[in-house]
Amino acid sequence: MPAPTRSPLTLLAVTVTVLAWASAFIGIRAVGEDLSPGALALGRLAIGTLVLGLLLTRRGWVPPTAGEWRLLAVCGVGWFGVYNLALNAAEQHLDAGTTAMLVNIGPVMIAVFAGLLLGEGFPRWLVIGLGVAFCGVLLIGFATRDAGADLLGVLLSVVAAVTYAAGVVAQKPLLRRLPALQVTFTACAMGAVVCLPWAGALVTDLGSAPASSIAGTVYLGVVPTALAFSTWAYALRRMDAGRLGATTYLVPPIVVLLGWALLDEVPPALAVVGGGICLLGVAVSRRRSRPGRPVPVPQEAGTATV
Repeated sequence: MPAPTRSPLTLLAVTVTVLAWASAFIGIRAVGEDLSPGALALGRLAIGTLVLGLLLTRRGWVPPTAGEWRLLAVCGVGWFGVYNLALNAAEQHLDAGTTAMLVNIGPVMIAVFAGLLLGEGFPRWLVIGLGVAFCGVLLIGFATRDAGADLLGVLLSVVAAVTYAAGVVAQKPLLRRLPALQVTFTACAMGAVVCLPWAGALVTDLGSAPASSIAGTVYLGVVPTALAFSTWAYALRRMDAGRLGATTYLVPPIVVLLGWALLDEVPPALAVVGGGICLLGVAVSRRRSRPGRPVPVPQEAGTATV
């Protein structure tokens, strides 16, 4: 497996992922007016699976081991399936700012899980940066909160955050041997299968949905799903899960800016401050501690140096 790197291609993959996932919040908000949460999740994942499958036909297939199939199930059922269902449903009960605040406990959980299960440890600057960025997300959520928030929406957002974190941690070991495109396609297909009970609702909703919502569903399947999950897997293969997860704290402030530009939603001043704190936290998390000076080890009499 390649060593972790900050190559231009890796940074480009991270940038594409963050921008695409930020745009998904805008797309879900718009399309969600015409498609139910389950129908939207199935439509998005079905399109993503189709696009990824077409790309995969030009590549070879590496047979997963039994252990890898189990990890794929965690990633596909949890992150692609349950996450999308929970996120879509949460935005029916909560405003975007509160949803983003709650879902973005995910990067903290990724860092904890990766430190405990993947042996990534808990680098000082990563922990500090996560804390700073999380404070920024709290400010954004506080500034854009809606009095109509309810407990069900909060619980759905927490479910989305947990499945997101579990999926990332399960995906990381898979990328040591399996091609990133194959991992993304398989997980996306599993997520689509999870959402099949909403096939009837999808047909019904598409029959009455305007062309803009149908186009939005196609966009969600192609860009934030097929493209962004592929660029995410590319970056995850080359970065620690905890550090990569921290970059997704850039999503909430970008969502605020996109909402301002595309939906004419002027962000509160406190949300702008929160966005700046998120940027600061991500910058801090990218720092690396300087290696300490080697401590001389006293030699016992009669021993020789090498």
